[in-house]
Amino acid sequence: MDVPGKQRPTMADVAEKAGVSRALVSIVFRHQPGASQETRERVLKVADEIGYRPDSAARLLARGRSRTLGVMFTVHQPFHADLVEGIYPEAERLGYDVLLSATAEGRGETKAVEALLSHRCEAAILLGPDAAPAELDALGQRTVTVSVGRRVPLARIDSVHTAEGKGIRQAMDHLVELGHRHIVHIDGGRGPGSAERRRAYRAAMRRHGLESELRVVPGDHTEASGIETGDLLLAERERGRPLPTAVLAGNDRCAMGLLMALTRAGVEVPRDISVVGYDDSHLSHLMPIGLTTVRQDAVLMAEYAVRFAVERLENEKLDPREAVLEPKLVVRGTSGPPRGA
Repeated sequence: MDVPGKQRPTMADVAEKAGVSRALVSIVFRHQPGASQETRERVLKVADEIGYRPDSAARLLARGRSRTLGVMFTVHQPFHADLVEGIYPEAERLGYDVLLSATAEGRGETKAVEALLSHRCEAAILLGPDAAPAELDALGQRTVTVSVGRRVPLARIDSVHTAEGKGIRQAMDHLVELGHRHIVHIDGGRGPGSAERRRAYRAAMRRHGLESELRVVPGDHTEASGIETGDLLLAERERGRPLPTAVLAGNDRCAMGLLMALTRAGVEVPRDISVVGYDDSHLSHLMPIGLTTVRQDAVLMAEYAVRFAVERLENEKLDPREAVLEPKLVVRGTSGPPRGA
């Protein structure tokens, strides 16, 4: 660790103390031929003694490369944390560093992405972007860009996402097989994958002959949305409208909020109502009863995103690609047969 106020040792300092030229020190640290084994060992020993560390970032920038991938994510989105954990080892394996830039209240996607580009990131990996296709296309013209969790067919960017429709069909088939007929869907608004999940829910209700029970409650991918929906359903129950027997939430965060509202009101899950999420983020394991949810393979999605970015950086002739991964329903404690089934 550098001592505050003390100047960092330089390559010239190493050369002077080792009694060799600066050019020879450079050869040693670039692992190039031209120095004897004895000289290499002496240079490395001196560098270690005085605390010299080669500035690889400066060297790469001097050659026009930063070998850094920028990642835009949302702070309060647990699934993004799972993706980031998968991005780091794959980037390191391919010889790249990772720089993170978060979106937050008052810090939109544009500002988060521009921060990455200002730090000379060679590519941008966007986790769940909600920018317009035209904006993403414009970004894709500026730099290699990968969208994770959202398909953007009209933009010149790579994309990695789960087969949303298939995941929802698995969840709906599971609930119907348990005996559920009154199944409500909490919409994810503009969240990644929401439109596909909404369409798949409607199609599944029609396919199972439940079109008359079809109901989509407006929402988004936050716990607050789940809490608001829970309060709405409970208020309707007070006015004589029965609770639905099952709720398919837009994602795990929304499902968690719904469970909080229901639990506070004394509603038992899954005896009184079943709840299903989407993502299988690490939060889905942390409750007294595990959340039934549709699993997106965060590690595999992260690996695809990094490989897509690196391969296009290494070969500019590659066209943008799309990876569609298989979802998997994970049945835990929040889903069961409806009361009286």
